[in-house]
Amino acid sequence: MKYIILLMIAFTACTDASQKDGASQTEVNQTKAPTAEPWILVEDESTGLSSYQTKDGEIVIPLDTYAKCLTDTFYTKAIVMTKNDYKWVVIDRNQKVEYEVFPYDNGPDYPSDGLFRIIQNGKIGYADATDFKVVIDPQFDCAYPFENGKAMVSKNCSTITDGDHKIWKSDEWQFVNKKGEFQSSK
Repeated sequence: MKYIILLMIAFTACTDASQKDGASQTEVNQTKAPTAEPWILVEDESTGLSSYQTKDGEIVIPLDTYAKCLTDTFYTKAIVMTKNDYKWVVIDRNQKVEYEVFPYDNGPDYPSDGLFRIIQNGKIGYADATDFKVVIDPQFDCAYPFENGKAMVSKNCSTITDGDHKIWKSDEWQFVNKKGEFQSSK
């Protein structure tokens, strides 16, 4: 009898709490499913080319696929530079281009306040710097980086070239928050 009680206690202690609440085994497995195995950035020092491979050394994206790979640990999306037109883009694990990253200072836009600028169909929007998900759909002709929870944007602006620098000019600047809502400058 003592062994039966100990066995029942051990079985009860090892039962998953979510199953006690009526969740099916399928639901439990889905919530505990492991994330994709990361692909690791590997650079060839002699050529400067980069590739991605598994932790076991299996090459999943060969050296000559992109001009440059930027994301060091590729879980679901990565920033790479295309070979044909040298644009920074975000790709998924099937190498499908999600969107272009706004070019800044000879590289991809720097994350600011957790977001970076992106381009689709000639318009600027914003994506999350941690998971690369689009936060604000591209809709702006001009858009500055986020700072203190807001960014200055315009849907009607012009670009003025001043030597090596470009300046945006608009009479219709607005501020947008991280939810894509327009707000006053205060």
